[in-house]
Formats: sequence, structure tokens, C-alpha cells
Amino acid sequence: MLKKALVLGGGGFIGNHMVTRLKLEGFWVRAVDLKRPEFSESEADEFYIGDLRSPQIVEQALKINTFNDDSFDEIYQFAADMGGAGFVFSGENDADIMHNSSLINLNVLDSLRQIYNKSDTEVKRPKIFYSSSACMYPEHNQMDPDNPKCDEESAYPAAPDSEYGWEKLFSERLFLAFNRNFGIRVAIARFHNIYGPLGTWGGGREKAPAAICRKVASVIPGDSIEVWGDGKQTRSFLYIDDCIEAVRRLMSNDNFIGPVNIGSEEMVTINQLVQEIGKIAGKKFSVIHIPGPLGVRGRNSDNTLIRSVLDWEYEWSLEDGLKSTYAWIEKQIQSKNKL
Repeated sequence: MLKKALVLGGGGFIGNHMVTRLKLEGFWVRAVDLKRPEFSESEADEFYIGDLRSPQIVEQALKINTFNDDSFDEIYQFAADMGGAGFVFSGENDADIMHNSSLINLNVLDSLRQIYNKSDTEVKRPKIFYSSSACMYPEHNQMDPDNPKCDEESAYPAAPDSEYGWEKLFSERLFLAFNRNFGIRVAIARFHNIYGPLGTWGGGREKAPAAICRKVASVIPGDSIEVWGDGKQTRSFLYIDDCIEAVRRLMSNDNFIGPVNIGSEEMVTINQLVQEIGKIAGKKFSVIHIPGPLGVRGRNSDNTLIRSVLDWEYEWSLEDGLKSTYAWIEKQIQSKNKL
């Protein structure tokens, strides 16, 4: 029987890549988002433009009229109000981040509860994936850039450094509560800085790898680029293909629901990230450090648990992932400059 998947946030970076992967696996896929993917055509069988903050839109998205049955096999919940450090840590978007993302999750889970509560035992009960974030880890465990502590059990006592992190932590607990009380099948992962082609690279919501790729691709050799802070803060970055593979393995496992880290353990400073991208571009330039939103001093994925339960290991090195990403962003900038 043909499997069916619903990708909420299917117009975004990770959601769009997930749609492509599911289609390669033979799924029938519906994607829902406020907008279509910015840099490619969606491969979804159906693409709904809709605001998931509306309960009516969520209810409509969960219904299937194309087939005799009326429920999906799998649901992927990527939809959220989010962005890079400039968006998340400025403080200017805190209310929207907490309100919009929480409302989407409440609507989705409430609609799923109605499906699960149907008396018809033949009705399928879909499994839902929720994309949390490493931003939910306590700030006090990430003060030392060389020794951050981000294993799953370190989440409590809770003390995220941003409202974005608090919302992610709340939503994790929300999904787990609906799992306990209503039997909704869930899977939860904490993403660590996912990057790659087809991701936002300008406009204020881009993540660090894309922002630096853009700056390096645009800089004239010998000139300078700006970097927030002293550049000594550490992070790890996971290439999109590895992220998608890890999520698919998690969704295929019926004995483990998470939360679990999905990230790379190849930790670098932001200065090292800049140097690596400069090397890939073959450009020499200077760096001007300026004040700006930074987040925690150090963060790195701890993959002990995911190795144990899913036998997953990231395959893309940071160098190879950045080469792929830089080439794509450079091409985007060149095409834009020709207009």
C-alpha cells in the first residue's frame, strides 16, 4: 500500500529536503507552508499554502481526500518562527517566536488527538516527528567554548539562553505529554545547526555558515568582512543530507522516541569557520569583529545516544559540506548580480 506523509513547514530548508527524500522512498507527500520553497520547486504531490496558526488550516492539512482512507502514515513538523542568531537572539522577535511556534504545535497535536480518539479502529494513527533544537540546552553548561556539555540528560535543570530555546523545550514536553496521555506516536530530535544548499543565505534569518559563505563570496580579495563577537565561540554544523538520514532512522524506530541529538561532533570556532570558507573560496581578506547577538560561548553535539539507539553516524565532514554549500551560494549571488 502506498505510504503517505505530511510535511509541515515543507517550504522551508529542512522541510523541502525531507519532501525530496520521502519522494525518493516512494511516499505520496503533501507539504504545507506559508510559502513555497524559495530556491527550488517542491517535489510534493500536493502543496498547500496555509497558516498553521489557524486550527482550521491544520485540520484541513491532516485530511486526505485523494485516497479512501483519511489519515497519513507519517507527519513531519518543521514549521516554526525561527532564524539565525540575528533573528533569535536580538530579543526583538521573542513574542512572535514563542506565540507562533507554540500555537502551531498546539493546533497540530489537538487535531491529531481527534484522529486518535476516533472510535473506528481501522483509522490509521500517524506518527509525528518534532524538530526541536540544541538551543534548549542550559546556558550554564555552555559557558566554556572548549568544553560544552550537551548530552541529552543535561537538559535539566533547564536554563536556555533564549526564548527560542524555552519554546523548543516547552514543545518537547508538549509532544511527550500528548504521547503519554493520548497515545500519540511521536519522535523528537534536537537539531544542531543544520546547513547546506537551498537554505536561506540572506535577509536576516540565515544561519552562520550561509551568512559567512555569502560574505566571503561577495568580498573583494584584500577587503574585509564583519563577524559578530570575537569569533572564539564554538559550534558544530551538520550537513543537511546527514540530518535527513538521521530523522528517517528515528522515524523508522518504534522502540525509541527521543529526544535525541542530531548533529556533528566536529566543533570549530567561528574564526575557524571563516578561515575554512575563505580557503574554499581561494580568497584572502581581513576580519573585523563587531558587536552582535552571539548565543552561548560553546556548543557541540554529543552523539553517544544516537549512535547507541540508531547506529547513526554523520558522513559529511565540515570541509566537504562547506564546499557544497559555498558553491551553491556563490552561484546564487552570481545569478542575482546578473539581474
